[in-house]
Amino acid sequence: MSIERPSNHDFPSEAEGMDLVYCRPETLTDLPFHYCPGCSHSVVHRVLMEVVDELNIQDKTIGVAPVGCSVFAYHYMNVDMQEAAHGRATAVATGIKRVLPDRFVFSYQGDGDLAAIGTAETIHTVNRGENILMVFINNGIYGMTGGQMAPTTLVGQVTTTSPYGRQVEFAGHPIKIADMLTQLPGAYYVTRQAVHNPNGVRKLKKALTKSFQYQKEGKGTCFVEVVSNCPSGWKMTPVETVKYLEEQMFPLYPLGDLKKPDGAK
Repeated sequence: MSIERPSNHDFPSEAEGMDLVYCRPETLTDLPFHYCPGCSHSVVHRVLMEVVDELNIQDKTIGVAPVGCSVFAYHYMNVDMQEAAHGRATAVATGIKRVLPDRFVFSYQGDGDLAAIGTAETIHTVNRGENILMVFINNGIYGMTGGQMAPTTLVGQVTTTSPYGRQVEFAGHPIKIADMLTQLPGAYYVTRQAVHNPNGVRKLKKALTKSFQYQKEGKGTCFVEVVSNCPSGWKMTPVETVKYLEEQMFPLYPLGDLKKPDGAK
């Protein structure tokens, strides 16, 4: 069942003494999000589409989402969307951007996708400096398929495939993908953000806005990591996941710009 979107006439106007603070952008469909309560995906979807709406590029934007929780992005993002095989989103995005260079192209991928089966595509896409935006959701786990250990899982973190916690001698150290990509000359802008509080949301929105602007200027690959939570996979309440983010995830994955153009603020 679709939800009817109120028209602008249904909202109080400034003349009635009230300012409109927020309205669901046209770049989001009317479908309610299906994600688990407290999951970051819904917030990131909204922020990403708000940026597309405010830049007035809805009819010029193409998103690519592969397997995992992110595969359902096409339900909610009211822009052209293309599915990709597991891990291959940036390869597909590369093809789209080369054929349609005037479009704004982004991939939307989780850590089990981008940092595991898609590692090769990720590295070579950035190394070539493909002029796309890569949005990377890092919640340290395979969220959709049962909560297995991912390349980004913390040392000691309990998952369904590491019931006693991740052990370095067995599984190695967590991979800090964004840090690795900063070493590649094709990476123009690399940043790590989060949406655990209002300030984090604002910073992510700024990062996404800059990324699309850089893409318009043909600067190269922009990589936006979002350190996220997974209440269901972590077996925590949404409130508990925020504390875990702040105390456990952020020390290993510190927020902020990792690589930015010279002179950029």
